[in-house]
Amino acid sequence: MMPFAKAVSAKSHEFDEQGNEKHTDFKRMVKIVLDAGYHGHIGIEYEGSALSEPDGIRATKRLLERVRTELSS
Repeated sequence: MMPFAKAVSAKSHEFDEQGNEKHTDFKRMVKIVLDAGYHGHIGIEYEGSALSEPDGIRATKRLLERVRTELSS
């Protein structure tokens, strides 16, 4: 289905000490998205309870930026 996606959302719930999402392998997911040829915006959804919504969104953004750097190396 990924080649037909018009939008992509990164949903997070809980982070470990290194800033990784505990339940989703973001590196694997972003690689799938990029390999399918998607190069648009990625929406961010934080649905956890340990952080405030703004802090959860910022943590997810940092994770996405780190994954982007790792995949472009």
